[in-house]
Amino acid sequence: MSTTNRQQFKNFSVEISASRENAPEISLIIPFYNEADTVAVLINEVNAVLSGRIRYEIIAVDDGSTDETPNILMRLMQEAKCPLRVIHHKVNYGQSAAIHTGIQSARAAWVVTMDGDGQNNPEDIFKLLKTRNNSAITDLRLICGYRKKRRDNLIKIISSRVANSVRGWVLQDQTPDTGCGLKLIHKDTFLNLPFFDHMHRFLPALVRRSGGNILSIEVSHRPRTAGRSKYTLNNRLWVGIIDVLGMLWLIRRARNPVKEEVARYDD
Repeated sequence: MSTTNRQQFKNFSVEISASRENAPEISLIIPFYNEADTVAVLINEVNAVLSGRIRYEIIAVDDGSTDETPNILMRLMQEAKCPLRVIHHKVNYGQSAAIHTGIQSARAAWVVTMDGDGQNNPEDIFKLLKTRNNSAITDLRLICGYRKKRRDNLIKIISSRVANSVRGWVLQDQTPDTGCGLKLIHKDTFLNLPFFDHMHRFLPALVRRSGGNILSIEVSHRPRTAGRSKYTLNNRLWVGIIDVLGMLWLIRRARNPVKEEVARYDD
């Protein structure tokens, strides 16, 4: 190898090492759909909570918003006050697609997801991380937030409880609140799961199906201060119950062989 090539290789190695050292510890994925009234407040709050405490990146996925959400996100990114990346869907594909897009682009090995309506508390991210770091559970791949004290209207609370009860009874996913947007999940585990619309509601069952372990911890929940919910009784409860039947079919056909490589005999 020539002196020039050695120097180029050395420089390349230094760049690789530096990029690994500077890689974020977590990637925070936030899907937005017509949240112009909350997006700037939430991004600034997240940055204030995480800055100086952990290496992070925020990946905001605009899921085809028709209001000022994409323009606000672009302005926040250009101001460069926080490590913000913005991905835009040309049309609205739904929350599962937005989360999938964000996680595909994440640079960290672990990702946190949270809703874009401001009802999740960014401080609870550290509760998820602490639970992961202190857990003795092997193959822990997902930690779900549990909104024990909901700050929603009565219809939303009742429909969510019914859907969670039916889902939990049928799928036995050991998760009291799969609808909570605040989750910590291993990136590669997520990307190896089957992708379909509404999959974000079934992450615990999907992770268990793949052989990973899960936990739920209580997190805080705040009232919505602006905008309006994208979910109704129809698209939260009835559609969710139909999806449960598809998930049951998927789980029953899962196969996770116990593998052991046989030692090779060499002459």
